[in-house]
Parts: sequence; C-alpha cells; structure tokens
Amino acid sequence: MFTNDQRQKERTGRYGTSRVEFLQELVTQFQNTSAEETREKILANLANFAYDPYNFNFLRQLNVLELFIDCLTEPNEKLVEFGIGGICNSCVDPANSAIVTKFGGIPLIIQCLSSPVRNTVNYALGALYYICNESNKEDILKPEVIDIIRRYAAAEAVCVGFSNLAKAFLNKHLSGND
Repeated sequence: MFTNDQRQKERTGRYGTSRVEFLQELVTQFQNTSAEETREKILANLANFAYDPYNFNFLRQLNVLELFIDCLTEPNEKLVEFGIGGICNSCVDPANSAIVTKFGGIPLIIQCLSSPVRNTVNYALGALYYICNESNKEDILKPEVIDIIRRYAAAEAVCVGFSNLAKAFLNKHLSGND
C-alpha cells in the first residue's frame, strides 16, 4: 500500500515538477496559444489526466472542468471531442459531476449526442450516465433526449459501443420509470 507521499513521488515528472504544477502549466499553455493543433494536443493531455482519481482535486482547483465545458462550444470538433472526453473521464466522481452541472454542462453534453464524431457521442453517453442523478434528472431525462438514447440503444448493427452505453444508461436511469 502506497502512502500519499509515495503516490505523489510516483506521479512527479522526471524534472521534479509536481502534478498540480504540471497541470497548471498545461492550462496556461492552452490559454496562451492560438495554434489549433497545439490546443488540441494540450486538451487531449488534460483529458487523459482526468482518468486518474488522484488528479480530481487538482482539476477542480485549476478549473479544468470549466475549461472542458468551454471547449464544448468550440467550432473545432477535436476540441469538442477532447472536452467531452475530459468530462466523461472525470464525472465518475460526484464532486466533478456537480461542477459540470453547476456550470451549465448538461445541455452542452446533450448537444454532443448529435455530433458527427463517434468518440464525441460515446463520451457524451458516458458522461450522461455518470452525471444523471436525483438533482438533475429533469434536465437530462427529457423526452427528446430519451428518444436519442433509445435510438442509439437500438442501433446495435451500426455501433455496438453506442448501443451498449445507451442500454446501460436506460437500465440505470429509466428502470421502473417507463
């Protein structure tokens, strides 16, 4: 079993930069560059850090979740994809889900269900699966959203991944509500 100090040491960059400092550097680089390809790479990197529960506090502290939400309004489909990916990765944690909800993420996630990019749709389904709870289900379980999710659930021949995620969502959030 690792102590917190051991886990921090394990997660410190090769040049001795702490995780929070490294994440702050990524956020600053993202905000200070206008080069689309660089922004895409940085956002993809931040979304990857959102997988690890060790980083959840840092992501909240540095307002990275809000950054992910902001990217959902970008015209660049890659930024939308990586933004929703970061949200999906981090929303397994209820505190992160609450931030996404508080800062208007739900309607933007729902919009991602109509994306032409498969990963974006996949991440949106996953994010809604984790975010939907008693306090926000009226915002998510609207007839038009349920209709889209049911269509994905029925589309096994088109994409098994969408179908499985959509079925899991329906089983978790609509069982007994039909």
